[in-house]
Amino acid sequence: MIKFGTDGWRAVISKDYTFDNVKIVAQAIADYIKEIDDKRPVLVGYDTRFMSEEYARLCAGVLVANGIKTYLTKKPTPTPVVSFSVKNMNLAGAIMITASHNPPQWNGIKFKGDYGGSALPSIIAEIEKHLYKNEVKFVEPENSNLFSYIDPDKEYFEHIEKLVDLNLIAKSRPFAIIDPMHGAGVGYVKTLLEKYGIKHIQIRDERNPYFGGVNPEPIYKNLGKLIDAVVQNNADIGLATDGDADRVGAVDEKGEFIDSHRIYALLLRHLVEVKGLKGGVVKTFSTTNMVPILANKYGLKIYETPIGFKYICELFLKEDILIGGEESGGIGIKNHIPERDGILCSLLLLEIMAYYQKPISQILDELFKEIGYHYYDRVDLHLPNEIKEKTLKIISQNTEFAGRKIKDIQTLDGYKYIFEDGSWILFRASGTEPVLRVYTEQFTKDEVKRLLDEAVKFIEKMK
Repeated sequence: MIKFGTDGWRAVISKDYTFDNVKIVAQAIADYIKEIDDKRPVLVGYDTRFMSEEYARLCAGVLVANGIKTYLTKKPTPTPVVSFSVKNMNLAGAIMITASHNPPQWNGIKFKGDYGGSALPSIIAEIEKHLYKNEVKFVEPENSNLFSYIDPDKEYFEHIEKLVDLNLIAKSRPFAIIDPMHGAGVGYVKTLLEKYGIKHIQIRDERNPYFGGVNPEPIYKNLGKLIDAVVQNNADIGLATDGDADRVGAVDEKGEFIDSHRIYALLLRHLVEVKGLKGGVVKTFSTTNMVPILANKYGLKIYETPIGFKYICELFLKEDILIGGEESGGIGIKNHIPERDGILCSLLLLEIMAYYQKPISQILDELFKEIGYHYYDRVDLHLPNEIKEKTLKIISQNTEFAGRKIKDIQTLDGYKYIFEDGSWILFRASGTEPVLRVYTEQFTKDEVKRLLDEAVKFIEKMK
């Protein structure tokens, strides 16, 4: 059963993610495109996962067999580069072969709208309606005059250079460790740093569909190699992107992990206070309270959405949005595309350091002194569906948790306990994996650990 989740369709390779199923999804996308726009071309991109280029080629073959002019990237290409190219080239949309941060045995298909961002829920619903509707058409793409290869990097780099002050960064002489985690982001931050003579080392840059044995998600447990490289080389910062380079993670000069919430807060402050930009601020349900604190300080409208960048994208298209971000490290910024971009966010972190001429840890500490210290962590628990459902039902009825009174339970996406001091813990079933996620933000590291430990014990009792 092919079912689209939080961001496209993902499945385990050879189990459900098969050549036949990939072509079925591509046919549904082709049918959708023919209904809405049968004149403009479509771009197909892919990441570094196992056989991603072959899956991409199959999608291209289905599109051209349906009379749709199709471009295929010459090499693994980040999702934000593909999305930017859709808007820049005035295309009807794009297919991106990726499972983003999922484990190596997974792959997937994301569809990007002609605006250069995640497919809106309404678009996904239309594509799903076309699944199995028509017989799959396929030709070898190279045999069609509707098919050609392209390399969209040059135009993307030129655009990024307009958004980031790379000359300022170069003058500040930072030393950065770049970690694309064996993903599609290999060489992208590096290319711009090399052009401006900015000192750097790139690690985990060889093609490795196993991702070196860790999920290509830039969170603390997966960034041991980056932390070690920063400390061993006396670097100023470590910058990581996920499997398709639309998410960002960072490490400070001491080797301390900087999570996505802190990155979001730093970027928001920089865009307003330094770059002088305005607009709405969007956060997903699992994202830090630091965002509304800063938005209120600047008099900016705050929006909260369910988890999934497609909801943020929808607001980018409807409203004047400055920044939108999610707990997973995906952050989109004004004057770019309505899309997450880990490459742009990495470079903006270097710009922040260059502007303040201080270590990133000191910049963060000064931010915390201004808005209060916030600490966050998450655990992912692999559970059978029946246990997940049983757990969530009980969670929905609690009035206290871990010895603390629950002031409110919010249900925008999962069950979020709001405690009397404003801190929170969220229980939510993943939309892309068989996982129950538990997220919490507290005012001390100890309380974060205690609450997550209590959550794990509570859920273990359900088995």
